Amino acid sequence: MRKTPYYTCFGLLLCLFLMPTKHSLFAQNNTTSLERHKKPHNEQSKFAQLEPILPTPNVYRTGSGAPGHQYWQQKADYKMSLVLDDEKQWLYGKETITYTNNSPDVLTYLWVQLDQNLFKPESDTYKTQTGDFGDRIDLWNLQYLTGDYQYDGGFNIKSVTDTEGKPLNHTINKTMMRIELEKPLRKGDSYSFKIEWDYHINDQLKVGGRSGYEFFPEDGNYLYEMAQFFPRMAVYDDVNGWQNKQFLGRGEFALPFGDYEVEITAPADHVVGATGVLQNPDEVLSQTQRKRLDEAQTANRPVLIVSEAEARQAEKGRNKNTKTWKFKAENVRDYGWASSRKFVWDAMGVKVGDKTVMAMSYYPKEGNPLWGQYSTEAVAHTLEVYSKYTIEYPYPVAISVHGPVWGMEYPMICFNGGRPEPDGTYSDRIKYAMISVIIHEVGHNFFPMIVNSDERQWTWMDEGLNTFLQYLAEQEWERNYPSRRGAPSQIVEYMKGEKAGMNPIMTNSESILQFGNNAYGKPATALNILRETIMGRELFDYAFKEYAKRWAFKHPMPADFFRTMEDASAVDLDWFWHGWFYTNDCVDIAITQVEQFEHKPNDGDYIALKNYQDFTDISDQRNLNTIPQTRIERKPELRDFYNQNPEFVGNRAERNLKADPNFLGKLSSEEKAFFERNKHFYQVTFENYGGLVMPLLVQFEYEDGTKELQHIPAEVWRYNNEKVVKVFATKKPVRQIVLDPHQQTADIEMENNFFPRKEIPTRFQLYKRNMNNTNPMQQQKKKN
Repeated sequence: MRKTPYYTCFGLLLCLFLMPTKHSLFAQNNTTSLERHKKPHNEQSKFAQLEPILPTPNVYRTGSGAPGHQYWQQKADYKMSLVLDDEKQWLYGKETITYTNNSPDVLTYLWVQLDQNLFKPESDTYKTQTGDFGDRIDLWNLQYLTGDYQYDGGFNIKSVTDTEGKPLNHTINKTMMRIELEKPLRKGDSYSFKIEWDYHINDQLKVGGRSGYEFFPEDGNYLYEMAQFFPRMAVYDDVNGWQNKQFLGRGEFALPFGDYEVEITAPADHVVGATGVLQNPDEVLSQTQRKRLDEAQTANRPVLIVSEAEARQAEKGRNKNTKTWKFKAENVRDYGWASSRKFVWDAMGVKVGDKTVMAMSYYPKEGNPLWGQYSTEAVAHTLEVYSKYTIEYPYPVAISVHGPVWGMEYPMICFNGGRPEPDGTYSDRIKYAMISVIIHEVGHNFFPMIVNSDERQWTWMDEGLNTFLQYLAEQEWERNYPSRRGAPSQIVEYMKGEKAGMNPIMTNSESILQFGNNAYGKPATALNILRETIMGRELFDYAFKEYAKRWAFKHPMPADFFRTMEDASAVDLDWFWHGWFYTNDCVDIAITQVEQFEHKPNDGDYIALKNYQDFTDISDQRNLNTIPQTRIERKPELRDFYNQNPEFVGNRAERNLKADPNFLGKLSSEEKAFFERNKHFYQVTFENYGGLVMPLLVQFEYEDGTKELQHIPAEVWRYNNEKVVKVFATKKPVRQIVLDPHQQTADIEMENNFFPRKEIPTRFQLYKRNMNNTNPMQQQKKKN
């Protein structure tokens, strides 16, 4: 005879003792949300495992997410000689590439990337530009839309030869060049060949690009930020074979690791900074500069190697002689450098583990006072924080260069924006944007320069992971730092948008819509939610660090990240990866019905909204305990006008989600012991309008003012993705029920998260403040 399940018996018992005080204390459908988001869901599809989607594990990549016992990767070493022509803005280069085949495959040709060909007049990038006139259009934008630039960009490949000077057969296909080998390259073999090239350096402010030059008409000088300046080997790996997708400008780079020896010949009065360690300081630096550089290694604040006064003096001259700067870099995937006679240069040693890393900044006088005060400190801060959450920074130097574009990254060096007004004042927006972009671009040393993902294919694997770590670093820089991305509340507007204008995160880099939100904001928010709400900080931090350790100086794929995070934490996250990374679903979970049950009928009543509770971001709450001191608190000298006048900082989130509904309920003293332990029962119906399943974070505020937060795991939705009913028992009467009170899940409709409903006020203060474009520092300066 089949037994009746115990929970069925319990249900019958409740029916005998409980009678509803009202049929429904609250029942309401949000038809707007339903119409916008609700769609048929397969009830179990949200929790289906990812095995049918992810690649099959093998000897190269395991089911745990770790590299397999036969994992391999190629190596490309470079010896380069470069000459910068400051009169013509031209670069001349020669290189010898030694390519080592560590794969089990026999290669009959090699693919080389020619990224500067993006600027050739006939490039696909120009041909595929789209846009319209708008209300008006200037000449430059008209040229941009038509692709009719008066700029002779792109590589001029002079020769491709073997080491003896014999020409090699090669074919240039837009931004890729195939080199046909004289004989097959087998496992373990190396092959060396030479390329000679030159190209017209692009004006970044006019032509655009990730590198180029900036011209300063006031003093007639140039500042060069040089990257993608040389023909570079493409990646050959176990997943794709050759990664030779054409470069259209957005999908960045896939590059193998190697060692570099680079000689850069520039005007004798230029200062040059580059990836790697300077090999000939005695030849290019003065005795005073070398002494300052030595002092900087043990300094606790940046030391000027080239002062602003010295840079101003150099601006006035035009030395026709040249100097050759020699650098070496080991185990890097790319190379970048910068050169100008305008550079101020400062440096400071940073302890990372048992070694000292030199944090440096190069910037024109136009960057001061912001750059002198903050840039190198931001570099040092990034190295410290990122090393804590991933691996210890392995390289000997990290450099921030100030130029015309907002941010671009390369091993050990990055190019960043953020320039004050000519009078030396700056807005809070410029200050924090400058600090943030330096943290972000220096952080790219970890992702993807060390954990070397395929940017040509998956932007989120470097930008998303890095933006998440940037968020953590910003919070350790200054309490209540005005971060733009990371907190769940900041992705809500994007998530509630029209689906026709969105892609899943798992979209190829060149096809992404709303690039910043999709590739930066959404994955960063997803990781923050994993850390704060799904896994918890301890489990998440351990698993994330394990991923960085496993794939440092290797080429991970999305499956390796997904699998490692689960393997190192024992948390099944397939439902999370599927919803957040493979769909355009959003979080919109509503309380649609609440019923209160008591021992005998009792007419509960509503009490007017009168008590208010400030919303505080969950990360901010926890950081009060886990971040004993921010950098600003440790170093008072970093304080400026905005730290002393926080009312002028526009990005301080004013979280006004305030309300306090109230109702009464009583149980008689005659109830049995069960009802003594559990005096009040609330049956709450939750409906999933947005499609993304998430944990139910249900806060009960009791009549006595105390609160209790119950965390129901996301698996509560596993039998029904659309609707669940949950019964809660409490000792005290509840006067308010709130779903996701700290906005941990990026829920796009907060009004339906309250019992009873409440109207959420819109917040335009930040928008209005930014639109005013005020500079309080400048205004205060004028008053004085």
